[in-house]
Order: sequence, then structure tokens, then C-alpha cells
Amino acid sequence: MRRRDFITLVGGAAAWPLSARAQQAAMPMVGYLSPIAAESNTVGRGAFLNGLAQIGYVEGRNVAIEYRWAEGLYDRLSSLAEELVRRQVGVIVTGGTPTALAAKAATDTIPIVFVLGSDPVQFGLVKTLSRPGGNVTGVTVLDVELIRKAFELLHELVPAARQPQKSRLRDSDERGTDCHKQSRNALANAECK
Repeated sequence: MRRRDFITLVGGAAAWPLSARAQQAAMPMVGYLSPIAAESNTVGRGAFLNGLAQIGYVEGRNVAIEYRWAEGLYDRLSSLAEELVRRQVGVIVTGGTPTALAAKAATDTIPIVFVLGSDPVQFGLVKTLSRPGGNVTGVTVLDVELIRKAFELLHELVPAARQPQKSRLRDSDERGTDCHKQSRNALANAECK
């Protein structure tokens, strides 16, 4: 082995712990924005952490997570989203339309991933479902049409099935997301043929 090769090898071996420490300092940071309190979000947070673990990320080991909880105070969402932007997270994960809208208003450069029960196109979060554009993308459950189809199928299978009482369905319109309200209204307006 030549002297130059030996020095390069030893120098590289000596520098390796320094580069390893530098890589640890660059741990990816995820922002998690929730409209509810931490205690109320154990299922959603657990599913999120489980999903990260399935792709090799474990909180505290190789990914840092900055949590922001609005605790039901929706007027706090904008300032919480701005905090995540100031922390320079690599991505913001949101649940629900209000959190996704707050995150989108706070940044147009940090990627935002949402889980919604409403139409993201209708709320201006994305341009189209097939090509969201911008920095916002995610998963949505659009079940309004599915409920109507399920009721039609039920009526075909059980012709004696009656139309649900509209008043009972609409009594609960004050609770739930817009999508849930649309689903209840679609079911209430479904026609039995």
C-alpha cells in the first residue's frame, strides 16, 4: 500500500464519525397538525406512526415529529401551521379540511399531505384529483355517491325496504364534516323506485 493511499484511508476513517454525527443532525422533521387535542387523537396518531414504521421511520430514531394540537380551537390552526413553517419541517401532515386549509395558507413550498372526508377540489386545496398541482396532496374519502348507490342496491335486494325518515337523518346535520352532512342528505334524498 502506498503512503498516499494509507493516509487517505486513515483520514477517511477518522472523519467517518464526524460525518455520521452530521447525518444524525439532519434527521428529517415532520409537522403534524391536528384540530383536536392529543388525547382525542390516539387512533389517528397511532395509525400515522404505524404507517411511518412500515416504511422504516421510527419517531425519535430516524425521524422527528413536531406536533401541533389546536385542541378544538380552530382559530388557532393558522398560527400553529405558521409555527411548523418557522420550524422548517420537511412536510406537514394534516387531518381534516380546516387544518389542510391553514397549512396551505401558511406555505406554498413545504409539501402538505392531507386526509380528508371532503372534496379537496371544492375547497381549493388542489386543482384536480388526478393532478393536484402545487404543494398539496393527500387522500380523500368521497362517499356521497357511494351511500346513494348502497341505498339503491339495498332497495334492489330488499324491495320492501322503505326510504329512511328524512327528519331523523337531518336531525344530526349539526355534527360531522361537510362530507358527512352531504352523505346524510344524499341518503335522505335517495329515491326508492
